[in-house]
Amino acid sequence: MSVDKVNIANELAGFSEYFQPRVVGELNGQHVKLVKLQGEFLWHHHESEDELFLVVKGNLTIHLRDRDVQLREGELFIVPHGVEHKPSAEAETHVLLFEPASTLNTGNVENERTYRPNG
Repeated sequence: MSVDKVNIANELAGFSEYFQPRVVGELNGQHVKLVKLQGEFLWHHHESEDELFLVVKGNLTIHLRDRDVQLREGELFIVPHGVEHKPSAEAETHVLLFEPASTLNTGNVENERTYRPNG
């Protein structure tokens, strides 16, 4: 990774796929990722990794088994490891994720929606 600044808008303009996070930075074994979301993802959890969602543009719902968390632009929510969740967005939403480098987007589920940016 370079030591240059990251322009979030430019990075987001560089791709159009949904639910496929792009790594834009690294620090202390953590990845900073940008992702576009629209529609519903799948229920999943991360065994050992907490996951931070920061809404850059749009609105995001994080469905938990006991409640829904509504996030607007500029709001963030941390999903603790082991907590089953399902992100969803009615309209295109841009999100910054902060999570350990080992985190898969589908957590404990591996299927056609699992995205590995480096292979």
